[in-house]
Amino acid sequence: MNPNRSLHKLLRVIFSEVLMEYFDISGWHDDSSKIEVWLDEKNYMERFDYKSGTVISSGFIDEKVIQEFPLRGKPVYLHVRHRRWYDKATGEPFSYTYDDLAAEGTKLTPEFVSFLKEED
Repeated sequence: MNPNRSLHKLLRVIFSEVLMEYFDISGWHDDSSKIEVWLDEKNYMERFDYKSGTVISSGFIDEKVIQEFPLRGKPVYLHVRHRRWYDKATGEPFSYTYDDLAAEGTKLTPEFVSFLKEED
């Protein structure tokens, strides 16, 4: 059994599909009160931007902290950094958005919000 493949399967159970598809885990910290995971957007641009040939990666924007399902009785906080892109043709910076990261108006994952609503 390939340990990397097993780890990847486990992470897909714990984290949403969009996180596993578009972000890399850049760090984590676990203590007695919480679990924190840092995620950086992968350096992949959308096909349209790639084909234009004018878009380059330009660092990251400020991180967003999103609360995920608790694990082992501890709150889980995701520190998510989106990549900043720069279009040399227009002179405009931009970032891709992923609607599935946090429920609208919250700092909670959509799955966690759904779970909390069911508990009421």
